[in-house]
Amino acid sequence: MIDDLDRRILRHLQHDPAIATGALADAAGTTPAVCSRRLARMRDRGILKGQEAIINWPALGYSVHVSLRFSLDKTQTNAFDIFIREARKVPEVLEIQTFLGRVDVRLVMIARDMAHYQHLYRTRILTLPHIADIEALVHVASIKSEEVLPI
Repeated sequence: MIDDLDRRILRHLQHDPAIATGALADAAGTTPAVCSRRLARMRDRGILKGQEAIINWPALGYSVHVSLRFSLDKTQTNAFDIFIREARKVPEVLEIQTFLGRVDVRLVMIARDMAHYQHLYRTRILTLPHIADIEALVHVASIKSEEVLPI
C-alpha cells in the first residue's frame, strides 16, 4: 500500500504538519516534485486525510474539559440518531463517539469554568433526548496525548 519513501514522508509530516514541501522532501530524502506527487497520491487514496489546527482551548479561556458517557434508552426507535442529531447542536461538544457495550455514546465537551459547565450541563446536556444514564468525567491532567505512530 505504501513504500519506504511514503513512510519517511509520513513520519516527518507527523512530527511537523506545517513543514514546507521542500523541507519535507529533504528530510525524507527525495525531491520536492516527487514528495508533492507522493502527498497527492496519499491524499487521493485516503491515507492522508488532511492537516488540522490543534487549538489550545485553555489559552482561549476554556479551562474545563469533560468526557460524558451516556447509556441511551434503546427501546425508543432511532434513539441513537435523534440523540446524536441533537448533541451536534451543542457548540461546546468537540467530539461524539459511539460504542458497543454498556456505554452507548461519549461526548467530549469544553466550558470556560465550572459555572459555565454546570449551566451547559443543566440546559443543554440533560435536555438531550433518550438518556437512560449519564456519567461525567472531569479532565484533570493529560498524561499522554500522542497521535504520532511509528511508521
